[in-house]
Amino acid sequence: MIVVKVGGAEGIDYRAVAKDAAALWKEGVRLLLVHGGSALTNQVAEALGHPPRFLTHPGGQVSRLTDRKTLDIFLMVYCGLTNKRLVELLQQEGANAVGLSGVDGRLLEGRRKTAVKYVEDGKVKIHRGDYTGTVERVNRALLDLLLEAGYLPVITPPAISHEGEAINTDGDQVAALLATAYGAEALVYLSNVPGLLANYPDEASLVREIPVEQVESPEYLALAQGRMKRKVMGAVEAVRGGVKRVIFADARVENPIRRALAGEGTVVR
Repeated sequence: MIVVKVGGAEGIDYRAVAKDAAALWKEGVRLLLVHGGSALTNQVAEALGHPPRFLTHPGGQVSRLTDRKTLDIFLMVYCGLTNKRLVELLQQEGANAVGLSGVDGRLLEGRRKTAVKYVEDGKVKIHRGDYTGTVERVNRALLDLLLEAGYLPVITPPAISHEGEAINTDGDQVAALLATAYGAEALVYLSNVPGLLANYPDEASLVREIPVEQVESPEYLALAQGRMKRKVMGAVEAVRGGVKRVIFADARVENPIRRALAGEGTVVR
């Protein structure tokens, strides 16, 4: 099993990802594809007059402030346009893909956070009323039905809360959870950079390998800028859960998944 998470930032070549994923699938590789959609969500939110807002948390992570209107936009972009565009591209390449959000069949279930801590002007504050949460359970039985029937699952947030509410959740954490649930051979994070960079944004400063026992060291965590911090945290979860290797790699190139599996990018093992 290979779990691939393709990000939603500007510059990602979704057609190249779909072409590569479909080719691997037709060769018999068991594959789960997880995707984001952050850049397009920001554009749609701006166009609808509800511009995005982000919170910086005490640990340095950044997340989207998700009120109900933002959640509706999130549903439109992630579950609608981005998911179905990726399914369409996979179908064109001969892979019988099925798009699912975490809400469908309670595929991704977790707890809605009643309050979120964030930092503003050097002070820790609390925001209430967010539709955000953390995935605690994967409905593997549903995915197994699809996999055994020959379908390629294409998975996206949001998740579903225990009370039945859609909740914005982190796709990188979702990918790590899926990889752990399946004891994946590899977890591949594809984004608009070639991997973890020692001197961001200098792409020539690519860190080629991180020993698994050092993935949580301050030396490497300090290199993770912006959304990459979430991916590194996902890698930590996956490695702890028994995933054999995690690769941060480039989604702007031809054959991005194969190249990642061949060791291009940053490999954690």
